[in-house]
Amino acid sequence: MGKGEQTREAILDRAILLGSRLGIEGLSIGRLAEALDLSKSGLFAHFDSKEALQLETLNRAAERFTEVVVRPALAEPRGEPRVRALFERWLRWPQAVPQPGGCLFIAAAAELDDRPGPVRDRLAELQRQWLGTIAAAVRLARTVGHFRRAVDPDQFAFELDGITRSFHHASRLLRDPSAPARARAAFERLLATSRTT
Repeated sequence: MGKGEQTREAILDRAILLGSRLGIEGLSIGRLAEALDLSKSGLFAHFDSKEALQLETLNRAAERFTEVVVRPALAEPRGEPRVRALFERWLRWPQAVPQPGGCLFIAAAAELDDRPGPVRDRLAELQRQWLGTIAAAVRLARTVGHFRRAVDPDQFAFELDGITRSFHHASRLLRDPSAPARARAAFERLLATSRTT
């Protein structure tokens, strides 16, 4: 990887951190330049608009999510261990890639859900990919006999995503110290209803 690419990745990693705190709409070339102690013109060499910066920040966050959540989880044995790894790694994701305001994707979803445009479209695409990853792991769990054949992979993905969003809400907004334990208890119940008897 060249120096220019390393610099760009470092800038985008800071953009993830800043976007987590300010929201994806609060992320601008001016604010990022200030946070990095760089000139706006220097950043314009990398991003020619606020929208381009937002899109590249989401793409970089997706790369980092793949590195710290998806790829290590997919290295786990097929079946329940892989599904469990996806869940546990998601819980640690906002700390593994520093996001002081919580998960960038969840924060951006709250901002962009009713705003049409390329940034919302990219975020929706990333969310569909995540749900698809969970569903694929559930299909394999059925194939290897850990989960019942009747388990609907898309419904499981929907419910698991709901648990992670509830965890985010409880831990971030409510500052509930029991949020991790509650999320894990909900996940265990989801597993229990899915396992082969």
